[in-house]
Amino acid sequence: MTRISLLFSCIALLVVSCGQPKNSKFDIAVSFDETVSTKNKDGRLLLMLSNDDSKEPRFQINDGLNTQLIFGMNVEAMAPGQPITFDESIFGYPYPSLDNVPPGEYQAQALLHVYETFDLSTGHTVKLPMDNGEGQHWNTSPGNLYSKPFKVTIGDNGLENVSIVMDQEIPPIPEPEDTEWIKHIKIKSEKLSEFYGRDMYLGAHVLLPKGFDEHPKAKYPLMVFHGHFPSDFGGFRTTPPDPNLEPEYSARFDLEGYNIIQQQEAYDFYQRWNEPDFPRFLIIEIQHPTPYYDDSYAVNSASQGPYGDAITYELIPEIEKQFRGMGEGWSRFLYGGSTGGWEALAVQVKYPEEYNGCFAACPDPIDFRAYCLTNIYEDDNAYYYDSAHKKLEVPSHRNYLGDIQSTLRQGNHLELVLGDKSRSGQQWDIWEATYSPQGDDGYPVRIWDKMTGDIDHEVAEYWKENYDLRHILERDWDKLGPQLKGKIHIYCGDMDNYYLNNAVYLMEDFLESTTEPYYDGEILYGDRAEHCWNGDPDQPNAISRLRYNSMYVPKIMKRIAESAPQGADLTSWRYQ
Repeated sequence: MTRISLLFSCIALLVVSCGQPKNSKFDIAVSFDETVSTKNKDGRLLLMLSNDDSKEPRFQINDGLNTQLIFGMNVEAMAPGQPITFDESIFGYPYPSLDNVPPGEYQAQALLHVYETFDLSTGHTVKLPMDNGEGQHWNTSPGNLYSKPFKVTIGDNGLENVSIVMDQEIPPIPEPEDTEWIKHIKIKSEKLSEFYGRDMYLGAHVLLPKGFDEHPKAKYPLMVFHGHFPSDFGGFRTTPPDPNLEPEYSARFDLEGYNIIQQQEAYDFYQRWNEPDFPRFLIIEIQHPTPYYDDSYAVNSASQGPYGDAITYELIPEIEKQFRGMGEGWSRFLYGGSTGGWEALAVQVKYPEEYNGCFAACPDPIDFRAYCLTNIYEDDNAYYYDSAHKKLEVPSHRNYLGDIQSTLRQGNHLELVLGDKSRSGQQWDIWEATYSPQGDDGYPVRIWDKMTGDIDHEVAEYWKENYDLRHILERDWDKLGPQLKGKIHIYCGDMDNYYLNNAVYLMEDFLESTTEPYYDGEILYGDRAEHCWNGDPDQPNAISRLRYNSMYVPKIMKRIAESAPQGADLTSWRYQ
């Protein structure tokens, strides 16, 4: 055979080989039944496997050591009865491929996290999961389709010819009902509706003070409790704990009967709320879920829209109008923990004269030189420590002894399975959706490559100038200092599970260096305290986290006495 003939023979063989189907050990076909929907669906299609049959697989996916398995892909215009195949090529967590799953018996389940189309005012069209009253949780969101779990056996040869039909739909969630003490408000936000190209709403749960109806001329200061999506106002109970309540163990706090403790604390707060000398306030918990997370982080952002302005200039004035709030900056106070801690501080910084003090517990990173354990300005990679010869992953969660439960890479890869383009609805993605510029495709620009962890320092500079709270304070202290004097209070455990104390140390270094004026606030640390220590030196986290609504009141009253303007109403709301 000549060289030319040999060459053509090899090429022909190569073409035939490429055209042959790849042998696959996995062939899992997922579809949805027309009984749950007759319409085509966009969204994230998820396949879950679990060797723990104590509950459905969709409730066993997490970033901890007890997680089960999940694989995910995007679907567009998926039709009823149309099978979509999961094979070894589909990315998963904690195993990157079905080919890595150990042989054994598993409960299998599929779920479609439904996306809707948004025509943004920026000119972009994006597909996102709309919150449906659940607080942006893929496994409980009304309208999502899912299958009932069933048993499968994965052998050495994989799993072939398996069909999963999603014939269940998560039902709507009832709206909370008003009571004597707790009222609910929902408004259409003109600012957000314009941004998203559809009607968008903000809501709040309002706790009324004692004697609200009996004192119609009283106007009240406002306490804004920031945090994750609240289904109703929490921690307030007008009756003692249910005597028939079965005690439940809390693994987080290693406490038996923690559910009973929670009810007792809620009842104790109701009693304090009614004491003759307790100041009369309005307290609100805000509902502001976005298509990216269970709340907006309460600031304006490129991809999520003007939530900061909508909350401060639309929602809060409407609440104060309906429930006789004073409606002045000196009478408004912010507090919260974790996400709520960052929000409390960020809102105070972004709207310095609209609020008169923030109490930020265990805040999300407030200095991006300590974005947990990553310095986004100097590190090249978020997932691995810099080393010429050793590959060591950066941890993301520890207990108070320093034992590690997860790494940054693992948590981000879980998010990548749940949704690309910052659409997982999880922690790292919402920081990205809040802090990043908007990309050409209308979605947030990645701070780092989600697969490899390589950091984009141009994006990091955008974060720095717009959302690095320590940098903003230091850069603008000549203007912000006089407006924020006495308003900043930060609390954090020195063994925070997510290493959030590192950023607080850096913030403290700056604030303690301030002059003209000195910041004149407070930063305290809990010894060996985990997430989310909030400033109580006498009680453990398990108890102090249930006392947010009363623990800062003495500090707020001191702040009012020191800062209320001449002629301010300091009496109408102090009745017994």
